[in-house]
Amino acid sequence: MARFRTRLALLGSAAALAAGALVPAQFAGAQPAAAADRQWVALGDSYSAGVIQAAGDLFEYPRDGCDRTDRSYPQVIDRDLGSLFDLTNVTCGAATVENVTDTPQYPIGRHLPPLSEDPDYPFPPVPPQSAAVGPGTDVITVGVGGNSVGFGELLAQCTQLGGESGGDGSPCREALADGVPARLNRVGEEYDRMLTVLHERAPHAKILTVGYPTIVPGDTGKCGYGDLTKFGTITRGDLDWLRQDVLEPLNRTIERSTGTQEAATFVDLYDSSRDHSVCDDAKWVEGFVTLPDQLSFVHPNALGHRNAADHVEEAMLNSLG
Repeated sequence: MARFRTRLALLGSAAALAAGALVPAQFAGAQPAAAADRQWVALGDSYSAGVIQAAGDLFEYPRDGCDRTDRSYPQVIDRDLGSLFDLTNVTCGAATVENVTDTPQYPIGRHLPPLSEDPDYPFPPVPPQSAAVGPGTDVITVGVGGNSVGFGELLAQCTQLGGESGGDGSPCREALADGVPARLNRVGEEYDRMLTVLHERAPHAKILTVGYPTIVPGDTGKCGYGDLTKFGTITRGDLDWLRQDVLEPLNRTIERSTGTQEAATFVDLYDSSRDHSVCDDAKWVEGFVTLPDQLSFVHPNALGHRNAADHVEEAMLNSLG
């Protein structure tokens, strides 16, 4: 509650500043009016872009395959704070840290054969997301890292191995755990470089790095083996491993890299979403399938994006100083 009181107070202060900027010149010592908005660039992967139907409707015309949706948190914030921040949204589903930094991306849209065929696939490459950042950028939000650590790949392999095991043990951990520390180290190195590049491109910008929400609950008994609205055939043991050794360390890696940049602040989504995992009744992240027939592949829904928007908005308003 205190966080939202702070947010309202900051909104009031920002509105007062904006109103002051509109005072006629004859009442303001003939000074030119200050611009009310600041330049904001949103960067990130599918957890920022939205991508799934449960996160709203696609709004890109013509489509570029990044699948930004109108209830993703950048668009929610744009509706809330559009008078203060001018948004450029280049988030893109399946983006890696390197796609944000300096590697063009070939978006996949919703082309996931054999389950989903996208009629617009293949899509031409989109530029590195950092190309949207420049000296005039005031705020950068960036939520990325899951694809660089290979979270989607791990989910797919854990599903297969869990199905073969009949739900017993931790077959995925046994097969793949040795490689995860190296993946996390690589993410940390790539993240450090990304933040350096963003700071070089926009020396005066405040960079807000956005962590990942709670995806797997502490009590994996809630998850129901074989339930496609949750994690399908991933075993309880492997879900515990994914939470403890992949997802939580990924957030720590992002937070640690953020701490090396004076102009950067980490926005934590994990604690606020702790009771809203894929396996909770009040879920903010969908499972593999959203009933009746939507493929969601473990992505935040509109409620999850609303929670992210609340936390990112607070950090953006704090950046107004």
